[in-house]
Amino acid sequence: MAFRTLISTDALATRLTDANVIVVDCRFKLDDVAWGEREWKAGHIPGAAYAHLDRDLSGPKTGTNGRHPLPDVAALARTFGRYGITSGKQVVAYDQDKGMFASRLWWLLRWLGHDAVAVLDGGFAKWVAERRPISAAAAGREAVEFQAAPRMDMVVGIDEVAARARDAEWRLVDARAPERYRGEVEPMDPVAGHIPGATNYFFQQNIDERGTFRTPEDLRAQLAPFVSGVAPEHVVCYCGSGVQACHNLLALEHAGVAGAKLFPGSWSQWVSDRSRPVESGPVEAGPHVSGPDGFSSLNR
Repeated sequence: MAFRTLISTDALATRLTDANVIVVDCRFKLDDVAWGEREWKAGHIPGAAYAHLDRDLSGPKTGTNGRHPLPDVAALARTFGRYGITSGKQVVAYDQDKGMFASRLWWLLRWLGHDAVAVLDGGFAKWVAERRPISAAAAGREAVEFQAAPRMDMVVGIDEVAARARDAEWRLVDARAPERYRGEVEPMDPVAGHIPGATNYFFQQNIDERGTFRTPEDLRAQLAPFVSGVAPEHVVCYCGSGVQACHNLLALEHAGVAGAKLFPGSWSQWVSDRSRPVESGPVEAGPHVSGPDGFSSLNR
């Protein structure tokens, strides 16, 4: 059985020697971009390759395409091939704890047509806390040819975002911290606030007090006020640069709500043109029509 959203530390531990399981370490810090690779070299889950957010999981920046633009499809396919990923392989992505960076790899693999990918629930922190094996040895995977089959309907570009921002049949969901959404602080980008009409669902709400994802049932209840009333494929997730938004896309998928899309350039691309409108302060998502489970209008 393929794992397509999350995988537990128990499940991964029993599959570490399986040649069809590929583990990728995505640990990263935005304020110290070399940290994750240093940590990987010092110790990682045995057999794990390392994926650097800027170098491997993002494309070149132009100044107008956001802080973490999507990689070129051919370049990303070569990266995946370097990890040994082919059809029939189960990929497990992990980062330091909550899955923010691992969910970026999860989404990118799905974008290129590989569904057998899951995020390690609880990440490296949980793995270490459980005293599971650690290795400093480099991954020994042989490079292969990854067959990319891009799903362009998983992406929404900036022009469509601008056109759909206040469309009642669409929903923009901002994954950033509430104070950034409200425009009270902005530590990363030159302009504070949010895209007009967007609602705010902070991605860290997906994680419980134990540091693992909430149950599908809990996620459905939490997400209902933010995405009900529109078709799943009309939900567009964004954040500062297209990374945190992938966490919300993973949560939606884990909750059984498939089809939401990513605005990859996110806020950093939006404000690269100062003529684009900006909103600040709290904005409600608007009226919703929902049933007892909060998702009567969503396809399951």
